[in-house]
Amino acid sequence: MSHQSSRISSIGSSLESKAYHDCPVGVLPQHFLWHGQRIRPLRRTWSRAVVNRPFVAIHDESGRPAGQRESACGQKEMRQHKPPQPSSSTSPAASALRRRELAAALAASAALLPLVSAAPSRAAPAVGAKPTLADVTPEIAPAAPLSSREQAVIDVFEQSTRSVVNVFDVTLQGNARPAPQEDQPEGNGTGFVWNDDGIIVTNFHVLASALAAVTRRPGGPPREGSPRPVVAKITLLGADGYNQTYDAVLVGADRTKDLAVLRIGAPKEALRPARLGQSGQLRVGQQVLAIGNPFGFDHTLTTGVISGLGRQIQSQVGSSIGGAIQTDAAINPGNSGGPLLDSAGRVIGVNTAIYTASGTSAGVGFAIGIDTVRRVVPQLLQFGKVTRPALNVQLASEAVARQLKVTRGAMVQAVAPNSAAAKAGLLPTRRALSGIVAGDVIIGLDSRPVTKPGDLALALDDCSVGDKIVLTVQRGVGNSQGPQQLKLPLELEAEMS
Repeated sequence: MSHQSSRISSIGSSLESKAYHDCPVGVLPQHFLWHGQRIRPLRRTWSRAVVNRPFVAIHDESGRPAGQRESACGQKEMRQHKPPQPSSSTSPAASALRRRELAAALAASAALLPLVSAAPSRAAPAVGAKPTLADVTPEIAPAAPLSSREQAVIDVFEQSTRSVVNVFDVTLQGNARPAPQEDQPEGNGTGFVWNDDGIIVTNFHVLASALAAVTRRPGGPPREGSPRPVVAKITLLGADGYNQTYDAVLVGADRTKDLAVLRIGAPKEALRPARLGQSGQLRVGQQVLAIGNPFGFDHTLTTGVISGLGRQIQSQVGSSIGGAIQTDAAINPGNSGGPLLDSAGRVIGVNTAIYTASGTSAGVGFAIGIDTVRRVVPQLLQFGKVTRPALNVQLASEAVARQLKVTRGAMVQAVAPNSAAAKAGLLPTRRALSGIVAGDVIIGLDSRPVTKPGDLALALDDCSVGDKIVLTVQRGVGNSQGPQQLKLPLELEAEMS
């Protein structure tokens, strides 16, 4: 016999002896009722007040428990019946049988006690009882783990957010951090840290009012070596999570490319320069992230993809910028001058403009490619201005070119006297006895094809002053004899004012 069976048997024997010696003769414990001459255990039931024990009931001839009735709560309960007195004619064998059955029932009841104590402690509240706070509080699901894509975006933001600054034009009225409901597309923008010398890069149009004020000041722009005027307030996020504001002076600006360079006096340990990438090898569909201060909400992240490359855009100051990056990432007022990042957190562009047909901020965003920025900023740092290579010619618009039956290339409308282009023999558009004669049409620069004026501007952006190039031109477009194709070598010179 197992240890558990021995334990139950010993408990039953002791309870059997106690039940028959402690109770009066002919009276059984109240936990049991009689049925004829034998004890039958009933189904176990549960009570909220006490631990139930197995019991038996008196059955009538139909098999239904006698004395059964419905309680006030709708549950069946049993009336207590006085057990019948045992007959004096009961045999010793029958009495022994009853004692053994009683002992077995008590042993089973004792064995069930550990199961009752192990039942769940949180039970339903009693009918009519006021529920507790724990009863009405729903269970909270644990936080789900981040996906690899989400974690990658979070990592890029946390690594790059300290490189992004808020830029505010000091000539505009108001606080350095405007209320979020104020729409200030000009004067409130974004920039990013170029190096640990306190150099900040942003858009020209963000500081248009301050830069115009510098030009109009008495005596003109500051001379070389003279103190430079403060044109902006820069808010920088520190390593401790608090913002610090610094005065920013102008280092240089390039209206043509809509770029400006500022300097602040922040300590080196407070500066985190942005990592620069490349824009020449970008692909449509790449994931991009933009961090900026739209509508005054600092360090706001938006995401999207590159939806176009090599776009020709018109900046807010009226300049035409070629090679722009088109993206569906949200670019709103206040994002101007902020970085456009790739999935590795490298700056691939400077957010500049948004095209919209409705006049709202919903539209297509554009950024200046970082390859263009890397050519402009060093010159602004060294000279305060950009010495840009140029042909020093004026190109006709595409509408004018079509009137002269020029559908491909960049038609020359005028050539500056004594320029390298004039010395190379490039012919402008002119008036003759037969009417207006189309000038030379540039269709190539070295090995790069030129199908529209914007292509020529992009090709020149990759060149430097003093570079020797070869122009491929068509002369005599529209003549009855047909155009003549020529190769004109020349040396690029600085852009004339």
